[in-house]
Amino acid sequence: MTTPPGSGASRRTPAGAAVLREDVTDAIRAAVFEELAAVGFARMSIEGIARRAGVGKTAVYRRWKSKLSLVLDLVGAVAVQGLPAPRTGSLHGDVRALLEVAAHALRHPVASQVIPDLLVEAHRNPEIADAVKAALLDAQQGVVAQIVREAVARGELPEGADPDRALDLVVGPLYWRLVVVRGELPAGYLDDLTRSAVAALTA
Repeated sequence: MTTPPGSGASRRTPAGAAVLREDVTDAIRAAVFEELAAVGFARMSIEGIARRAGVGKTAVYRRWKSKLSLVLDLVGAVAVQGLPAPRTGSLHGDVRALLEVAAHALRHPVASQVIPDLLVEAHRNPEIADAVKAALLDAQQGVVAQIVREAVARGELPEGADPDRALDLVVGPLYWRLVVVRGELPAGYLDDLTRSAVAALTA
């Protein structure tokens, strides 16, 4: 019997076509972060990623052609997710909420290892530099720009307030302490930093 055009049978996946399982893809992505934290980008290998993910190398190469393309894909995914933009109704509340989210992310043991390593690699590789900029800088700039716009609209900041300066004042000290110095946050640190940043922005 002839199969009618447009029927389900006519749209059957061709024999031999690769079907990429999402659970395998997720396992590989998780393994990349762990491998980056353990050995760094320079020493990371497809073999190590596959071993950590519990899959064969072929499963990795079906999805990404190299460790660079894999890392770029992951960093790009982080950029798409971005930071949530707080809407507490006040500049002080928004800055405090942003610091809480950023501190939680930067204190994650994997992030604290991966971010410095990728920043080093970014100086050597323009593709990594662009991906890291999108993930770490552009996303945060967008959130802080929104905080500044809404503070201006409420009359808490003057017209022409600079979002880049706000980003430096709010996130810069936190990044320095958690990623560069790798120190613990003293009790009340986020509250003190919030007051200092808001005071500097409104001065």
